[in-house]
Amino acid sequence: MTIRVPFVDLKLQHEPIQMQLQDAIQSVLEQGDFILGQALSDFEAAFAAVSGAAYGVGVASGTDAIALGLQACNIGAGDEVILPANTFVATLIGVLRAGAKPILVDCDRRTALIDLEAAAKAITPQTKAIIPVHLYGQMVSPRQLLNFADTYRLLIFEDAAQAHLAQREEYYAGSVGIAAAFSFYPSKNLGAFGDGGMLLTRDSDVAQKMVRLRNYGASQKYFHTEPGTNSRLDTLQAAVLHQKLPYLPQWNRDRLTIAQQYDNELAPLAAAGIIPIENQSGTGHVYHLYVIKIDDSCPIERQQLQEKLTAAGIQTGIHYPIPCHLQPAFTNLGYQLGDFPQAEKLSKQILSLPMYPGLSSSQVKEVVAAIAHAVSTISQVNEPSPADLSSVVA
Repeated sequence: MTIRVPFVDLKLQHEPIQMQLQDAIQSVLEQGDFILGQALSDFEAAFAAVSGAAYGVGVASGTDAIALGLQACNIGAGDEVILPANTFVATLIGVLRAGAKPILVDCDRRTALIDLEAAAKAITPQTKAIIPVHLYGQMVSPRQLLNFADTYRLLIFEDAAQAHLAQREEYYAGSVGIAAAFSFYPSKNLGAFGDGGMLLTRDSDVAQKMVRLRNYGASQKYFHTEPGTNSRLDTLQAAVLHQKLPYLPQWNRDRLTIAQQYDNELAPLAAAGIIPIENQSGTGHVYHLYVIKIDDSCPIERQQLQEKLTAAGIQTGIHYPIPCHLQPAFTNLGYQLGDFPQAEKLSKQILSLPMYPGLSSSQVKEVVAAIAHAVSTISQVNEPSPADLSSVVA
C-alpha cells in the first residue's frame, strides 16, 4: 500500500535547515563536550526564556523531567498527586517514580483535558500537587488552575510534553506552576534526534536540586548530597534543539492553520457524528495532535474508519486507546472499569489525524474526503431497503 498522507513527516521540517543542523553537530564534535556541555547550557537558557520561565534543566526524557521534577519540588512518599486518567502513561509513571501516590480523575469530554471539578472531589489531607496535562497542544486554563491551587493549597506541576510554546490567558505552557516537564521526543513540536526532556521552573531551589538529581545527586564532582540518577540531555541533542528553536513559532502557526482548515472541512460532518476535540485556547493551541471523536451518532465505528483510511493510504493514530487506570501495569492502584466514564468513552472514540508543518491543503482535503466517503458508504450500507421501510411503516 502506498502511503499518500503520512501521520508525521519530519523530513519536511529538517530538509530546509539541514546545513544548520549539521554545523551544530559538527561544532559539538569539535568541542568534545558531549555531556553537560556549553550547547546544553545555551539551550536551557533559551528555551526557558521563550517559555516564560526563569530556569531550564535538561534531562534524558520527558518522563525523567516529571519524576525528577516532582522530587525537586519535594514531592514524594506520603504525598498524593492528582492527574488525569486521560494521559500518556509517562505522567503516571513519573509520579510513581517520585515515590508519591497518583490520584486519577476524569477528563472533560469536550476538550479531553483534566476535569477540575472531579479533581476537587478527589482532594484529601495528603494531596500536595496537581498535574494538569496540556494535552494535544492545548493548555488547561491557567486562571482556573491558579484559583484551584490557591483554594486547596496545592502545587501546580505542569505536564507540557505536548505543548511547546502553547498559550492561554496570557500564560505560556511552563510558566503557570512551580515547575513544568517537557519532552523533546522526535515527533514533538520541538523534537530532538532521539529522546530528551527538560524541567522548567521559576524557583531557584527547585532548579538547583534538579541539577543535582540529574547528575547522580552531586552538588560538585564526587560529592553526592542525595540519591540522584544519570539523566542528562546530551549536548548533541541540545545543539540540534537550539538550532530548531527559532523556527518553532512558525511551525506552531503552520499547525494552527492546518487545524483551522481541518475544522472548516470537517464542519459538514458534524451532523454525522465526526466532532473535533474542542479548542478553547484560540490561537494559543499549538496542535501537537489534531484529534476527532467518532461520536455515538456516527454510522461508522472508529476501527472501521481507521481501517478505511489506512486502505486509502492515510495514516492515523489513537492517543490513547487504553486509559491509565485500565492498563495492566497499574491494577495495584485499585481502579476499575467504570471509574472514569469520560476517559473510557473517549478512548473508544478518538482518532488522531495527520498533523505536521508542511502538510498541504490538498492533503487535508484528501483526508477529510476519505472520512466523508467512509461515513457515506457505511450510511448507504445501513440504509433500510424498501421492504424494510414498508415493514417499519406497517
